[in-house]
Amino acid sequence: MGVNPLVPPGVYTPQEDTTLLAEALAEEPLPPGSDVLDVGTGTGALALYAARRGMRVTAVDVSWRAVGAARVNAWMSGLRLRILHGNLFDRVRDRTFDLILANPPYVPAPEGDPEPRGTARAWDAGHDGRLVLDRICREAPALLRPGGVLLTVHSALSGPERTLELLRAAGLKSSVTRRRRIAFGPVLREREGWLRERGLLSATEDKEELVVVRAELPV
Repeated sequence: MGVNPLVPPGVYTPQEDTTLLAEALAEEPLPPGSDVLDVGTGTGALALYAARRGMRVTAVDVSWRAVGAARVNAWMSGLRLRILHGNLFDRVRDRTFDLILANPPYVPAPEGDPEPRGTARAWDAGHDGRLVLDRICREAPALLRPGGVLLTVHSALSGPERTLELLRAAGLKSSVTRRRRIAFGPVLREREGWLRERGLLSATEDKEELVVVRAELPV
């Protein structure tokens, strides 16, 4: 995805999920000048990757630290992005896009707090991992142009079947297009026992599966 971005404390470091989503983005035959939205941009890594392909990119994040990091990374890369502070789609509801990218928080969390704070906001997503995913599935279709595509990445622990169900119900042609099994990161290692107790991990599973869901609005 180019030069490694600046990652200040409290901002999500691009990892395997970022790479997997970038690979899916690379396969989209979008012409230069296409309008792209990167929601939950973090450091701006995916937004910058799209901008390098000549796309017009708007990036949004709820974290002011992430917004600052993305702006610095865009400046250092010499690329023009529109970077906004906002909660998911609140700042762009008057616009439509050819492509929406989303790498949202998706890790199931044992705590009852529906609104995680601090660094955990980058990964904690409620008891089923769908606190943000369900909103994306409900709200993103209205922002797609005919033929527009939503690409989102998340863990198999947070229910790809539910993602497909919601997007298909909204009229989008949807499928899982990429899968990758990776070693548990620090958060999953810490929650491994709880995830097994809930049945989200079997007694023998020692890797997490990431998936990319592609959903297209028919022309």
